[in-house]
Amino acid sequence: MKIIKDKVGKLSFVALLLAMAATVLYTPAASAHGEKSQAAFMRMRTIHWFDLNWSKEEVPVNETMTISGKFYVFEGWPETVDKPESAFLNIGIPGPVFIRAGSWIGGQLVPRSVSLELGETYEFKVLLKARRPGDWHVHTMMNVEGGGPIIGPGKWVTITGSMGSFVNPITTLTGETLDLENWNLSNIIFWHSFWYALGLAWLIYWARKPMFVPRSIAVESGKADSLITPTDKKVGMAFLAGTIIIVAASMSSTDAKYPVTTPLQAGLLRGMKPIQIPAATVSVKVEDASYRVPGRAMQMTLTITNNGDSPVRLGEFNTAGVRFLDPKVHEDETGYPDDLLAPEGLTVSDNSPLAPGETRTVNVTASDAAWEVYRLADLIYDPDSRFAGLLFFWDQAGNRQLVKVDAPLIPAFI
Repeated sequence: MKIIKDKVGKLSFVALLLAMAATVLYTPAASAHGEKSQAAFMRMRTIHWFDLNWSKEEVPVNETMTISGKFYVFEGWPETVDKPESAFLNIGIPGPVFIRAGSWIGGQLVPRSVSLELGETYEFKVLLKARRPGDWHVHTMMNVEGGGPIIGPGKWVTITGSMGSFVNPITTLTGETLDLENWNLSNIIFWHSFWYALGLAWLIYWARKPMFVPRSIAVESGKADSLITPTDKKVGMAFLAGTIIIVAASMSSTDAKYPVTTPLQAGLLRGMKPIQIPAATVSVKVEDASYRVPGRAMQMTLTITNNGDSPVRLGEFNTAGVRFLDPKVHEDETGYPDDLLAPEGLTVSDNSPLAPGETRTVNVTASDAAWEVYRLADLIYDPDSRFAGLLFFWDQAGNRQLVKVDAPLIPAFI
């Protein structure tokens, strides 16, 4: 009976290994991202994306599209998130459905991490080449060392055509032209299969011995040394020696075959050129702010002073990529994602033109289902319940001014 139980246990363990292997080999396609699960304070108080443009909504395989715009690095960066001293401009997509052909910040090519300054605004552009057909949610994203990925607004983009026709040609330093999509693919498959088989053989060797409970009993009874036999030690040494020899031999062979190589570029680019935005002539003081839970609306009392020489009106409030607009002042014509746009979501108690030198206290309401859909309302449960965003003012000539706001947010449940 004991022999039967041991065999059943071993077979179960092997079956578990095979099941795990199957899950590794099978990777279902994802269609969107989990940006809604990212803490609201991170989306509000880190990177503010604005003036975004997705150049195309439908792209054939092998053709390119660009995502461009601006981002403001919030000066009130939360203390719980590492500063963007080492950050990487990225694009959030569900796998390699695009390849990145190039990315730029302030007109400078940024193939690696950069250092960003708090309180500065930067222009960016990312060039993408379509690879896999389907409908994909394409996001802006900034990876911050120690802070994780900070996901920006996303838009659905359709890739048409056949993935079989995709090519990714490059020219090497020695003048050879390669297609990275399938170059040396058989060699890649061989080495992945070889190391997978070697690892599986190692696991199967130990799975043939008593597992879990018998070993636990032996350890507790002080017989742990008896679990490893001289043969086991020899097998372990053979695996170790064989692995070292294979790695050394394959490395030597590769160096001989490809003598001209360059290392991966892992340095940090500094001195990114920010946008020189003219100082705003409008000043805003947040007197108080609250989020009304039943109405899915944030209400602010703002004292606005116009120190310029032209009347201005408040037309937009942008936070965490969600844009609340007053259609009487500004309408979006950029094709911004509908789920992130509240075209009539901003109301101001008195939004008549604010004359030069005038100061006015107004009640501003930003309301839309996006507060709940994108879980921004979770901010009221944060230990440091603060909101942040960008206010945009327009004068009669269509000139725009940007003002940053940051203040505590108090929930209202009635």
